[in-house]
Amino acid sequence: MSEWPEGWYRDSGAGAEPGPADPTVQLPVGGRPLPGGERGGAGPSAGQVGMWPAQPPVSSRSGGGQPAGDPAVRPARGPGGPGGPGRYGPGSPGTSRMRRWLRPGRIVAALLIVVALVLVGSIGMYFYLNGKLSRANVLVDYPGRPAPGAGQNWLIAGSDSRDGLTTAQENEFSTGHDVSGQRSDTIMVLHIPSNGGRPVLISLPRDSYVQIPGYGWNKINAAYSFGGPKLLAETVQNATGLYINHYIGIGFGGFVNVVDDIGGVRMCIKYPLHDVASGLNIKAGCQTLSGGEALGYVRDRHDFADQDLQRVQDQRLFLHALLSKMTSPGVMLNPFASIPAASGVAGTVTVDQGASLYQLLQVAFALRNPESTTVPIANANYLTPAGDAVQWNQSAALELFNDLRTDKTVPPSLISGSSQSS
Repeated sequence: MSEWPEGWYRDSGAGAEPGPADPTVQLPVGGRPLPGGERGGAGPSAGQVGMWPAQPPVSSRSGGGQPAGDPAVRPARGPGGPGGPGRYGPGSPGTSRMRRWLRPGRIVAALLIVVALVLVGSIGMYFYLNGKLSRANVLVDYPGRPAPGAGQNWLIAGSDSRDGLTTAQENEFSTGHDVSGQRSDTIMVLHIPSNGGRPVLISLPRDSYVQIPGYGWNKINAAYSFGGPKLLAETVQNATGLYINHYIGIGFGGFVNVVDDIGGVRMCIKYPLHDVASGLNIKAGCQTLSGGEALGYVRDRHDFADQDLQRVQDQRLFLHALLSKMTSPGVMLNPFASIPAASGVAGTVTVDQGASLYQLLQVAFALRNPESTTVPIANANYLTPAGDAVQWNQSAALELFNDLRTDKTVPPSLISGSSQSS
């Protein structure tokens, strides 16, 4: 019997069936049939295909039993080189390199390098921004200063400083020029509980009639004019009985720049607002306020019957909208918005010497959704030697501040909330 299986080739004729193996075919060293004329019998019949083509004489074979330089035993070459068609066919050098790079170990190493670079860049950016903060010796000990209580209390003040505004912007925003002295139309206290409760944001109207150390009874914003943030902080602590842990102050220019850096802030306005004093002229409806429009919005009081009492509510509403956008994924994950905004905040706010950028981020998240209120008021038109002022409801105010100092839940009756004028 033949050692070759039947049907190892097919006849070239159409429809030909496999034929029997040729018993006369002899196998040389290497397992190939010898070409015709160099085997023991007759060559294959004329119509058969699949046989090896004629090869050089056996005497020309080299080691390994294959002919030297025999093209029939070289790897097939496609358009891209060895290994078949394409540059990176199976077995090609390019495929091997690609497989080496796609090994799990190399992928993990590459990811670790990327993560390390991001961490190094983030840490570097943090220290850069933290170093840009303007720090002042605002909070100092003094005889009779309230003792620290539960949680943290932040004094937030908006000054009328024109630093950062050009002359053209001062004209556009109706802020005036060369304004002497210092004033603060925005005075708030933010309480962040230590027990995980909801933060509370309280507005202190600028005309609140309080006692200013060294100056007697006067409107609370006079403290800022007399002694800047340091005297304001002392006045607020004495009036509320709260220990102020940290201070944040920002002027007109910084406010405008921060709003513009994040692409404006969307607000829904109930009624058209037009105020010559603040340069405000915006229509009713939902819209994105630019930095200049936002400044006019938080300064406007002449459009309202209760003037400053409505203005403090608008300030809280805008602060909520501003911080909600600044801490949104669309801004925080967008370096083209988050870095300019963070740099703008760091370069324009003034903080106490113990405050850090990380703590400012905590404040930003706390202001996304706080309970908000105005200090309880007994008389909004209290006649005083300093003119019409705001008289606090002393018993209700004392209850409010005592609850904050001990991290108790503030009763709903003491939370007035924030809403636009109706």
